[in-house]
Amino acid sequence: MASLAPRLLLRRRPLRSAAAALVTLCDSWAGLRGAGSPRDGALLEPVCGVSGRWMDGRRWWFHQPVRHGSTAVTLNTDGGFARFSVGGDAAAKEKLGRQPPGKAAKKKMSRKAKVNQLKWYRLKAKKKMKSPNPEVRIRYKLEKAKRKEEWLIEKLRKYEVPRSPEPVHDPEILTEEEKFYLKRTGEKKKNYVPVGRRGVFGGVVLNMHLHWKKHETVKVICKPCRPGQVHEYAEELTRLSKGTVIDIKPNNTIMFYRGKNYVQPKVMSPPDTLSKQKALEKYRYEQSLEHTSQFIEKLEKELEDYQKHVALFKNHGETSETISSKEYVDDLTTSSDTE
Repeated sequence: MASLAPRLLLRRRPLRSAAAALVTLCDSWAGLRGAGSPRDGALLEPVCGVSGRWMDGRRWWFHQPVRHGSTAVTLNTDGGFARFSVGGDAAAKEKLGRQPPGKAAKKKMSRKAKVNQLKWYRLKAKKKMKSPNPEVRIRYKLEKAKRKEEWLIEKLRKYEVPRSPEPVHDPEILTEEEKFYLKRTGEKKKNYVPVGRRGVFGGVVLNMHLHWKKHETVKVICKPCRPGQVHEYAEELTRLSKGTVIDIKPNNTIMFYRGKNYVQPKVMSPPDTLSKQKALEKYRYEQSLEHTSQFIEKLEKELEDYQKHVALFKNHGETSETISSKEYVDDLTTSSDTE
């Protein structure tokens, strides 16, 4: 027994040194937090079952959240056990408070769920396109075309430029002799401004003012142009350039006169017009809308014809059944008479 005593003392020394190191570490951490240095072994009192007098006096310090970056860490020592909680109820309440009232949190779909949803839509559309019933196929195409038409109308609304209130333009009154003279001189000159598929935009009006620097008249050639669209172009260019229309020729050419008291404006391209790029985008959407509306009319006619055909075939089948039943009754009556 005497030989075992020194060995037991040697085994207890590392444990005591580890406990002392833990107490000094807790003292230094408490000193940094501003709570004062507790007595040796005070942190181990709740664990060992010792009176919680010191813990009651400093319980508020352990329940304060410790900020580490953007996350709140809370230490809870109720029941003699140390528990850490990250975030806690305060963080959850903050997240709920950020959401607008009356709106539930939108569930974010994963990439795989989105891909599966798209596959399901494509499979559904494929079944409708390859359906043996012609009415199902026509209705599917019609719904798709109508959705595209609504989308194109929404796109075209973005290119509508609000017109600013301008003073009413008072056109100059020209006599017949002056008009005849200006027509002859304008036809001999070679200066012209083209209006293409983009239609009337700021660049067309700018080119007209640049031509009016040296010439009194300018020709505006509209190609391509639908029937009656040349008059719309003439009204729009008259409003924007403040010129006077002298003549509109059958080959969609408009002759403009700058005016007797013409003064070149400081801003030759009006602000309430589209740019060259946006005018081209608008033309493409308009062209697509025109073709889509024609396709919708064609599908509606096909659907109507198919429904008429089905109704006619149904009526024809009913009449054939009635005729066959009448013939069967006549046969029965003739056979009974002969007997």
